[in-house]
Amino acid sequence: MRWPATVLAFVFATPGWAVDTPPSTDLPDLSAIRAQIYSGEYERAATELTALTETVKHADLYNLLGFSTRKLGRFDEADRWYREALYYDPTHRPALEYQGELFLETGDLSAAEGNLQILTLLCPEGCPEKDALTAALEKAR
Repeated sequence: MRWPATVLAFVFATPGWAVDTPPSTDLPDLSAIRAQIYSGEYERAATELTALTETVKHADLYNLLGFSTRKLGRFDEADRWYREALYYDPTHRPALEYQGELFLETGDLSAAEGNLQILTLLCPEGCPEKDALTAALEKAR
């Protein structure tokens, strides 16, 4: 099997395989912001999450910010935040799933398939993120 460049880049950038990740800061309680996201208040959540980026450096924060901005149709911003999440944690399964969904929304089927391959490496027995991205890819095809 021939692996795409995105998968190879992941493998060689994953801790323990080639390089180390930058240190994260402590993550504050994001339950109130998560509640905003679950209720569709993406603009409010994005505003509060953006303010937190001044002091917090954490993959979960960046992933939620990517999700919120993607739901607002701000795809360039979402791309930035998903990349930031994966910079801090290249194995962050939710960020890989949601970035894959962003790729589908912007018409990059190949990149979404690359994220699915990474999730397949991370979840050989399966995981919800892999299942969700698989379903999204099947729907997009």
